[in-house]
Amino acid sequence: MLDKLEAINKKYLEIEQKVQDPNIVNDMKNYVKLNKEYKDLEPIIAAYHQYKDVLSNIDNAKHVLETEKDEDFRDMAKEELNSLAIKKEKMEEDIRLMLIPKDPQDDKNAIFEIRAGTGGDEASIFAGDLYRMYMKYFEKRGWKAEIVDYTAGTSGGYKEIVINVSGKDGVYGQMKYESGVHRVQRVPQTETQGRVHTSAASVVVLPEAEEFDVDLKMSDIRKDIFCASGPGGQSVNTTYSAIRLTHIPTGIVVSCQDQKSQVKNLEKAMTVLRTRLFEKEYSKYLDGISAKRKTMVSTGDRSAKIRTYNYPQSRITDHRINYTSYNLQTFMDGDIQDILDALQLAENAERLKESIE
Repeated sequence: MLDKLEAINKKYLEIEQKVQDPNIVNDMKNYVKLNKEYKDLEPIIAAYHQYKDVLSNIDNAKHVLETEKDEDFRDMAKEELNSLAIKKEKMEEDIRLMLIPKDPQDDKNAIFEIRAGTGGDEASIFAGDLYRMYMKYFEKRGWKAEIVDYTAGTSGGYKEIVINVSGKDGVYGQMKYESGVHRVQRVPQTETQGRVHTSAASVVVLPEAEEFDVDLKMSDIRKDIFCASGPGGQSVNTTYSAIRLTHIPTGIVVSCQDQKSQVKNLEKAMTVLRTRLFEKEYSKYLDGISAKRKTMVSTGDRSAKIRTYNYPQSRITDHRINYTSYNLQTFMDGDIQDILDALQLAENAERLKESIE
């Protein structure tokens, strides 16, 4: 482990020199990449120096035991050695986890898409319930969530809704586990005979692409301006503020009508378009690693059923890690951290196993 840490420290020092080079600022894309890599290595380097101190103290304690004849000093050295051995083992465990290769997108903000699936009006209502659940969770985390575009359901909820989520602590790294099909079992509001129905909604979580991630040319984009629809006050249907962007080479279409300002809608739509283009490359990365892991939670297969919400039993079951809980009401009120932690733990365990193999 020490050899690996020393190699990382050498790399860290090399990057430090490059970042301090005044000429690197001229290549902004490379500068941003190096600066991020430098900051990502900082916690590992701090752990490396602490680990070296522990190893040095162990050597000193052993030296005392080998050379000291005074029993009091020997007892103190033995006690310190035992304490240091426990500390060393704990540090090695922590460092092993830190050395697991991270998904390079984990620290990014996220584009969140929720779409009604099978189940008609009930699926749209369930998509609305998921939206409410996530918004409550985002609020608890202190994250900012902005609606980019939406289509309301005929009986409530949403046929689809797109949200831009930003904040500290790596939004995408936390929320990527939610991608997939969410299934609900309950008596729908539209059911008159009290029968339990099964409906579904799909969730897609994408890392928000930054300008440096995608070479997006305005000459490749067709921009259409139209009136916003739905709730929003007097400006709706009277002001041409909504934006529709079509990326001509790929045919990708993105709309944004949330803001009253055409400029702000354009900015949001460009963010989503960059993310959709970036997704094409990123999905190759996901496909490459999903084949290696049994419980791969950040999988590229977004058609996979990941979770069931059973209202009659107040049960939530995550099928990837066989996680079951019976606190559905509090879960739907945004109390989802436990399941996110369990999913992250499962993925880290597999990544650790993968790195050892």
